[in-house]
Amino acid sequence: MATTYTRITDLASQAEPPEDGILSRTLYNDERVKAVVFGFGAGQELSEHTASMPAVVQFLKGEAALTLGDDTIDARPGTWVRMPAGLRHAVRARTPAVMLLLLLKGWPGGLPDRSGSGLVSA
Repeated sequence: MATTYTRITDLASQAEPPEDGILSRTLYNDERVKAVVFGFGAGQELSEHTASMPAVVQFLKGEAALTLGDDTIDARPGTWVRMPAGLRHAVRARTPAVMLLLLLKGWPGGLPDRSGSGLVSA
């Protein structure tokens, strides 16, 4: 029996940042997770908001300011953040940027916080 799976070989290319504006594209959606990739033009912003479910963001390309509650961090390729439901957050692209968003629909409370040595969990 064949196994069904979803494969994307170049995730960052799924949402090339526009010169002006924000592009979003849903890559996957089922009862447990929704994967959306965003392309931000330099200077573009997702204003502060909250989500009703836990989420994970990973930056794939470019640089951005990521506001999480009262903190603002520099986000670069490789930055990975788990956010609990209800956390105020915003994104402002400093350069053209690509970000992956995973909305965790099927896990009560989202992924457990299993921070290990060298990881920051605020």
